[in-house]
Amino acid sequence: MATTVTDRPGYGQLLRTPGAWTFLLPGFAARQPFAMLTIGIVLLVQHTTGSYGSAGAVAALAGVSMALVAPQGGKLADRFGQRAVLLPGVLLHAASGGALVALALADAPLWALFAAAVPTGASVPQIGPMVRARWAAMLGATPDRPASPLMSTAAAFESVTDEFTFVLGPVIATALCTGVHPAAGLITEAALTLVGGLLFAAQRATEPTPRPAATADRPHTSALSVPGVRVLIVAFLGIGAVFGGMQVSLTAFTQEIGHPGMNGLLYGIFAAGNMLAGIVCGAVAWKSSPQRRLVVGYVALTLMASGLWAVHSVPLLAGLGLLVGLCIAPALISGYTLVESLVPATARTEAFTWLTGAVALGQAAAVTVAGQLADARGASTGFLVPLAGTVLALATLLALRSRLAPKSAGRTVARGIGHREPVTVD
Repeated sequence: MATTVTDRPGYGQLLRTPGAWTFLLPGFAARQPFAMLTIGIVLLVQHTTGSYGSAGAVAALAGVSMALVAPQGGKLADRFGQRAVLLPGVLLHAASGGALVALALADAPLWALFAAAVPTGASVPQIGPMVRARWAAMLGATPDRPASPLMSTAAAFESVTDEFTFVLGPVIATALCTGVHPAAGLITEAALTLVGGLLFAAQRATEPTPRPAATADRPHTSALSVPGVRVLIVAFLGIGAVFGGMQVSLTAFTQEIGHPGMNGLLYGIFAAGNMLAGIVCGAVAWKSSPQRRLVVGYVALTLMASGLWAVHSVPLLAGLGLLVGLCIAPALISGYTLVESLVPATARTEAFTWLTGAVALGQAAAVTVAGQLADARGASTGFLVPLAGTVLALATLLALRSRLAPKSAGRTVARGIGHREPVTVD
C-alpha cells in the first residue's frame, strides 16, 4: 500500500497572502499583554506588599476575570464584529491597568488591588483567537470554495506566534520590572494593548463578516455545547497551570538564592523550548492524529514537570525547564488543531477564546497556589503546581479522549497541523 502525500505550503507562501501583514503586525503587538500581564502584576504587587501570596492572588483574580469574560467577548465578536468588541475593550484595559499601577504604588489595601484587577483582566483583548478567525475567513472553506491548503500552515504559524509571545512577553516584563521600575512591565503591557489593539481594529478589510442573527430554523451553536471543546478546556487548564506555576516559582527561586535578575533568563529558556517545539511541530508532516499527539504531548509534559520540585541548581533547573517547554507546544498545537473539526465556523472565535480563557484560568489558579506555597514552604514547593495541573489534565484526556473525535471523521491521514487535509491512499 502506497501513500501519496503532497508537500504542504510553507510559511513564506502564507505570509504572501494579500492583506496578511496588515493584521499580523498590530496583532503581534496587541497579543503581548496576555503573556505580560500575570508576571507584571506578580512582580509589582510582590514589590509593594512583600508577599508572593498577595501578588499571586491579585494576578489570579485578573486571570479568572479574563477566563470568564473572554468567551463572551468571542461570542460578541462573532455576532457584531471584532472592531465593535476591541475598541471599548482596549480603552477599558488601559484605564484599569493604570489604576492598578497607581493603587499598588500608593500602598492601597489588598481589596482595592482586587477591585482594579477585575476589569484589568476582563478587558484583555483576545487577539490570538481573532487573528485565527481572520485566517479562517480568508482561507477556510465556504459554500463557493474549498479550504485553501494554506489553512494548515496558518494554524501552525499562529501556534508558533503564540509560543514566541510567551517567550518574549515575560522576559520583557521581567527585564522592565527588575531593571527599570517595578511598575514598568504593567505600564508597557497597557500601552501595547492600547496601541496594538487600536491598529488591529482599524484593519476592516480582513475582519470576518459578523454572523446573522439566530432564527428558529438557524439557531446559533455555542462552542461550549460541543463535548470535545469541554475536554480541551480541561486540558488547557493544565497548560495554564504550567505557565503560572513556572512564573511564580522561578521568581521565588531566584529571589531565594539572591539573584532575582536570573528570573527572566530562566523563564526565557523555558519559553524558548516552547517556541522551538512549536516551529518544529508546524513544519513536520505528521502521520499520527492530533488526538494521539495531544495525549502523547501531555504524557511527556507530566513526566518532565515531575522533577521540577526536586531541582535546586540553576543549570539543572534551566535544562529541565527547557524540556518542560519543549513538551508544551505539541499539546497546544494539537488542541487548537482539533477545534476546526469539532466546532462550526459560526462559533470558532468563541471556541478559541474558551481555550485561551482556560489557559488564563489555569494560570490564575497556579499563581495563587504556587504563591502561597512559596511563602509558606519555600520556592521549590511551588513547582508541585505544574505537576498537579498536568496530572489532572492528562487523566481527563485519557478518560474522555473519545469525545475529541470529529463526528464526520473520514479515512484521512493527518499532516502537520491540518489533520483534515486528505491524501490519496492506493
